[in-house]
Amino acid sequence: MAENKKNDQFSKLKGKKGSPPPSGGGGPKRPFNYWIYAVIVVVLISLNLFNWSGSMADINLTEFERMVTSNEVERVVVYNKQMAEVYLKSTALNDEKHRRRVRTPLVSGAENTGPHYKFDIGPAESFQTKLDEWSKKYDLSYDYRTRSEWGKELFTWILFIGIMIAVWMFVMRRISGAGAAGGQIFNIGKSKAQLFDKTKGINVTFNDVAGLEGAKEEVQEIVDFLKNPKRYTQLGAKIPKGALLVGPPGTGKTLLAKAVAGEAQVPFFSLSGSDFVEMFVGVGASRVRDLFKQAKEKAPAIIFIDEIDAVGRARGKSASMGANDERENTLNQLLTEMDGFGTNSGVIILAATNRADILDRALMRAGRFDRQIYVDMPDLNERKEIFKVHLAPIKIDDSIDVDFLAKQTPGFSGADIANICNEAALIAARRKKKKVSRQDFLDAVDRIIGGLEKKNKIITKKEKRAIAYHEAGHATVSWLLEHASPLVKVTIVPRGQSLGAAWYLPEERQLNTTNQILDEMCAALGGRAAEEVVFSEISTGALSDLEKITKQAYAMVTVYGLNDAIGNISYYDSSGSSDYSFTKPYSEKTSETIDKEVKKIVDKQYQRAKDLLTKNRDKLNRLAELLLEKEVIFKENLIEIFGKRPHDSEEPLIPHGTEKENEGKKPDSLKEDVDVDIQKGEGKESSREDQKATDRVNAKKAAKAAAIKADKTEEKAVDAEDDSQESDEGISTEKTSSEKDS
Repeated sequence: MAENKKNDQFSKLKGKKGSPPPSGGGGPKRPFNYWIYAVIVVVLISLNLFNWSGSMADINLTEFERMVTSNEVERVVVYNKQMAEVYLKSTALNDEKHRRRVRTPLVSGAENTGPHYKFDIGPAESFQTKLDEWSKKYDLSYDYRTRSEWGKELFTWILFIGIMIAVWMFVMRRISGAGAAGGQIFNIGKSKAQLFDKTKGINVTFNDVAGLEGAKEEVQEIVDFLKNPKRYTQLGAKIPKGALLVGPPGTGKTLLAKAVAGEAQVPFFSLSGSDFVEMFVGVGASRVRDLFKQAKEKAPAIIFIDEIDAVGRARGKSASMGANDERENTLNQLLTEMDGFGTNSGVIILAATNRADILDRALMRAGRFDRQIYVDMPDLNERKEIFKVHLAPIKIDDSIDVDFLAKQTPGFSGADIANICNEAALIAARRKKKKVSRQDFLDAVDRIIGGLEKKNKIITKKEKRAIAYHEAGHATVSWLLEHASPLVKVTIVPRGQSLGAAWYLPEERQLNTTNQILDEMCAALGGRAAEEVVFSEISTGALSDLEKITKQAYAMVTVYGLNDAIGNISYYDSSGSSDYSFTKPYSEKTSETIDKEVKKIVDKQYQRAKDLLTKNRDKLNRLAELLLEKEVIFKENLIEIFGKRPHDSEEPLIPHGTEKENEGKKPDSLKEDVDVDIQKGEGKESSREDQKATDRVNAKKAAKAAAIKADKTEEKAVDAEDDSQESDEGISTEKTSSEKDS
């Protein structure tokens, strides 16, 4: 058995030794023997730097003369008429003074034959004269030789050049960033895209994207096409070449792209538009070519370019007109790669931007970006879904109502809602709570909108009184006007850069009428009007109010055509070309008319605010005094002073349910389970109580929808009677919504 094992081992070793390495470089690589070169370098250095027969001691000319006169020197060799090496006699080496100074050879047992000392001869002529004299008198032999120290010089130059190369490589790596793809100097034209595939994926799916149902559906279709292409190709359909995600900041465009990377089982290249921009000419176009080359090699693949407006800006509108624009060269190469003469099958382009108006038209056309997906601000229902996603990892108590939080955050993006949830958790932790309550969320909303409270800010009594009347003026005017936003609370506690603030809950409407805009302007001017009515003087505290109403007035006149003098004319340029022109699209006379109409609108609303405050002066005083006393007042305090709002048809912001309303209601978890079962249509039988609860919820929803529909019908009829001369056809839904945001 032992012999068989030995034979098997021998045959294995023999097979390994005799077998040729596999072709194609697939076999194990032989290690590179660096130690051989290290030994050679050490030997060369030692031969040049060390004397194996013993090293020489340094002496001076005086000591050498003393040795010569003592008849201890056998001979002297002068090298290059500079350095002399001294050889002692064998009898002198046994002397104690020389034995201590002359070192023994490195090899033990070897005889030190010299040279034993060395010194600098000084002037060659005078030393030659002394040598002649000593040669005759002491029988001293001497010789002149020329020594070529090429080894040391060569080693010195090699060492110097090696150090310079090492320093240069270190500096270039530090400047270029050797860690990044394409960071080295010779790879500067390579793409910096980050690749995500099966081995390196993202743990984000479409389930993590709340709201955005329309955008999710279109993006999911692209992913589904990649997973099940036969389902579409059998009908003759082709996959979209590109999709452009457009929307305000924070609405979830990049999150959708991350979900695509997590769901799609294909290589996903992710990079930013600024990654193409470099200080060297031609680098951007080279990186575009390399990016699409890598994507085609791994096709089918997806390329995601975030903030594509960095390279996709419309050509011919750059500040450096007439010069070589590297960004335009990069854009031209991108257009060619996306849909040029060559085929680009199997590569899908995803891009995101919040400035689609400045992109080049050639980039936006079908064939490059077949789909433009608009990701808008979330509405009420979408905000509920977003809150549910971000509230999942947070420990909350029973006071949290998702519907209430969604109503308190109109106009908030998904990023803002995530920030609110995180800020509420931080506030609760700061207060050493174990769970996050509703008040923590309200404080987080105040913190994000208004900034941090500054209760220790030094304010005089006169300034505090002026601030109180300013904020009370806002609250009074907005309470009395029909179309002004409902008030939530008023405070004179400084927050951020403001000395006081009034919180409103604007209605989520898609269209703004003339009366609605004028009421908002009047409410914004209520603060300054209160100062003039009460103190007969005004201050600089209305800066933000004046900025807001000025923009609104100019938008009414020049953008939306809501002015009789200018008419149904809009000077708004959606292409963005007017930003680079030095002329305006209207004459000087029209410009004067616009300024007059804007001033007329502002003055009329300012006078209207003063009239309202003068008529309700006693209530204004009571509200201001209450504000000075409590510093923060809420909607309930205004109801006590002014009574119920005359035009308020909305539900209370914080609903207080009675016993009758709460009777028969089930917990939120039960309601969610019932709704899920109904939506899925699973046909599960529920108990009678659950069915009754479901019927009540559906009945309330239907009644509420009917009431809202009736209110909208009445509002349309009233608007038609009051504003019969105005036409709503010139108002664009998209422009109106953008003006509302501004």
